[in-house]
This record gives sequence, structure tokens and C-alpha cells, in this order.
Amino acid sequence: MHDVGPAVTAPAAPGTRFAPGATVVHRDIHAGRVWSAQPYRALADTGTVLELGYWPGIRSLAPTAWTTALRTGDDAVRKSGLQNLAAGIWELGPWAWQHTVVRARFEAGEMFSLHYFQEPDSGEPLRLYVNFERPAVRTRIGIDTLDLLVDLVIEPDLSGYVFKDEDEYAHGRRLGFITDADHRLVEQARQRALGLLQDRAGPFADPWPTWAPDAAWPLPVLPDGADRAAL
Repeated sequence: MHDVGPAVTAPAAPGTRFAPGATVVHRDIHAGRVWSAQPYRALADTGTVLELGYWPGIRSLAPTAWTTALRTGDDAVRKSGLQNLAAGIWELGPWAWQHTVVRARFEAGEMFSLHYFQEPDSGEPLRLYVNFERPAVRTRIGIDTLDLLVDLVIEPDLSGYVFKDEDEYAHGRRLGFITDADHRLVEQARQRALGLLQDRAGPFADPWPTWAPDAAWPLPVLPDGADRAAL
């Protein structure tokens, strides 16, 4: 019998686990509004650690200033998008993921998540992102958080790292989007992530989680209303 992969299941209620293959919507929420929304497939869920898969062709919602900056390379548009975000006046538009396969790991209570980027065809590890963010909160359709702009980018073999988007983070602080309380928590999270990396502990204790989406899986799609925060 042909293996069609895990079945696509209905959304889970808050506090419950997501079955393998379920659509899990990851959203950034700011000022009571959706800033971004991406549909993933659930890979594993212990109730504490949630692992998700994402691959080229998946369509999401993202701020139009951000998608325009990606298409044009215009950094001024990207900066204006952050100003719009801080002012609460952004607009959302469709965006299709390209180029890489991603396996993401969210742990309850943590101020960061991990994102393992791979080549779609070969599975070659490319880079590991530690994304600093508000701790994820489970919803009926997935998880809600808020990206706090700065990232830690680590070599696949964990041999080196660099912080990314420090300038954007500093701009977010000047705009008041990153509050003083956020900044203190991010600084603590940076030290925690670096300590775990140095000790090869926590999520850095395990080998690279090589993964590829099942060819029989349909692309996950956003459910109706995913652009409304109250879900």
C-alpha cells in the first residue's frame, strides 16, 4: 500500500497537542492585530516542544512592506515597514515561501525558537536560526508569538555564529516597538541560548534533525479568519 503520510487533521483546542500532519498556524501578533501568519505541518508535539515543517510553495500572509523589500532589495521600504508596525498601520498581503525547507522547534516558555534551514532537493544543512520572540501561546489553530527582530545565526555544525539584524533591533528600540522590558528579556534569552550552544545542551545536544516533507502531503493552507487575532 502506498504511504500517503500523516493525515491532515482538524485544528486543536488551546492547550491540546497537535497530531502529526495537522496544520499549525504560526502567527505574530502585535497591538491586537495579526502581523504575519504562516501555515505549517505538525511533525511532533510533546505538549512542551512543538516541531513544525515548512517548505517551498506554502502561501502565507506577511506585511506588504516586508514582501516589497524582499522583492526589490529596498532597505528603506523595510525600515518604513518597521515604522508602520510600531504605529500599528501595516497591511497584510500574500507571500509564497521559496528556496528552503525549514524544520522549526518551539518550546513552551522560551523566548526563542529554532529554525533549521535545508536545501529542498539534497537536504543539505544550510544554517540554524535562533529567533528571539515572545513565548509562543497555543490557540485553536496554532501558536501566537511576536518576533523581536534580532536573530542568532549558527553554522550547521555549531562551529560558529553571528547575530543578525542588530540594526533593525536597535531601530525597533528607538521606535518603542521593543520595550525596555522586552530588551531585558531578550538579553537574558541571548545569554541562555549562547550558554546552551556552548555547552551543547538543550536543543543543541541533538544532531541536525534532517527532514524532508512527504511528497504526498498537500501544502498546508491558512484557515478562514487566520488574519483575525481573536482565534
